[in-house]
Amino acid sequence: MTKMRLLRLWIVLGSVFMILLIIVYWDNVGTAHFYLHTSLSRPHPPGAFPTTGKDEEREFVSDVDEFLDKLLSSSGKQNDPLKKKTEQPPLHGSSKPILRNMEENVRGYDWSTHDTKQNPDQEKLQAERRNMLREFCANSSFVFPTKNRSFDDIPNYELNHLIVDDRHGIIYCYVPKVACTNWKRVMIVLSESLLDQGIPYKDPLDIPREHVHNTSTHLTFNKFWRRYGKFSRHLMKIKLKKYTKFLFVRDPFVRLISAFRSKFELENDEFYRRFAVPMLKLYSNHTSLPTSVSEAFSAGLKVSFPDFIQYLIDPRTEKLAPFNEHWRQVYRLCHPCQIDYDFVGKLETLDEDAAQLLQLLKVDKLLHFPPSYRNRTASSWEEDWFAKIPLAWRQQLYKLYEADFVLFGYPKPENLLKD
Repeated sequence: MTKMRLLRLWIVLGSVFMILLIIVYWDNVGTAHFYLHTSLSRPHPPGAFPTTGKDEEREFVSDVDEFLDKLLSSSGKQNDPLKKKTEQPPLHGSSKPILRNMEENVRGYDWSTHDTKQNPDQEKLQAERRNMLREFCANSSFVFPTKNRSFDDIPNYELNHLIVDDRHGIIYCYVPKVACTNWKRVMIVLSESLLDQGIPYKDPLDIPREHVHNTSTHLTFNKFWRRYGKFSRHLMKIKLKKYTKFLFVRDPFVRLISAFRSKFELENDEFYRRFAVPMLKLYSNHTSLPTSVSEAFSAGLKVSFPDFIQYLIDPRTEKLAPFNEHWRQVYRLCHPCQIDYDFVGKLETLDEDAAQLLQLLKVDKLLHFPPSYRNRTASSWEEDWFAKIPLAWRQQLYKLYEADFVLFGYPKPENLLKD
């Protein structure tokens, strides 16, 4: 027993020495900073969230975790004055944003009131969603790429969608085309990571869209290596164990329609150059194309939805580069079989889920979730959009996104997959 205590003491002292050595080295060299936030742990309300369901770690490892937790928490308080917050150009406070972005300008916001009273079945619904996710992740007969790898096997660059708020103990995995702009705004307000004239934003809708999607605005897991070095994975695991983790998902085919509408039906120079030009050349036999999206639109040169679907199912596509985040599968963005999420929201029930989540996080008095777009892509549009897509392509597309359908409880679209 005495030997075990001595071993633990040596481990703790060794860890302290290594951490201090790294801090001194980094401060002298200036290549990184121990960007430490407030407490690593935010107690969950009793019964609000499920346990992690993972095996208990060995006792001495837990002791080291607890030590690191306390050390980093106290260091965070000391380093608070050194925290870097992004200062943005002066903006006039407003309860409704100036719609500088074309997508928000075209679609607008739905300012009608919504009934956000807690449904007594909401907790039951959440439990069902989480249980379904865990059951399919544990089901050995249900297979999809990357399912069986461990969290340590996930490359750093694939953790760039996990946004961390250390002030409230929250981790949000954002999925593009699933209300992520407004959830990012919420995370900015909570983490106080963005300043307007030296003052943190209080209203999510006051934050301009171009700042919301600036990667420097958010602390994400893929940035941990630069800040914490070899301790980065260990710290990620501590946060994953203690923080509240959530994501929002959407019917996979409807998400694809939404991505197509926003990136190819509206003028977007970046997506025109990177994606539309190759699609038009490969699938529409165009050889000479304008250099700008405005010229292309004026000449009637637009990517069609069948072009987009053909691009997705073409085996050459991902040999060149992984799918863009706007149409990459959720299981590849958020790793739901490696990360045990506490809350799974759905765009189809966004208002109810957002209200429930903010209450569970105990931040509902601090802010309100922004209103939805008026012209949001609806699931009832699927048949019309896929009417001109050949059956074989639809079936191939379903296989690509089958894991997202199954893991998150979306029914197989049989009407689209049969003659």
